[in-house]
Amino acid sequence: MSRLSFKAFCIEKYADYKSMPSNEVFTLFEHNGILQILDNDYDVLHGHGFEYVIQNIDEIIGNGNL
Repeated sequence: MSRLSFKAFCIEKYADYKSMPSNEVFTLFEHNGILQILDNDYDVLHGHGFEYVIQNIDEIIGNGNL
């Protein structure tokens, strides 16, 4: 999976997880630096389960109840 595909996958899965439109998740990720983190840490993150990635994203955003 390419970095771009991984970021798109994370946006779509997080949107489903939070019942949010994917364009809002993109903006949220962009505003909180998540897109850069997903790019920088791609080698580590893409091998983990999505639950792990979601948990880390929620911790970075600072609110697991968006």
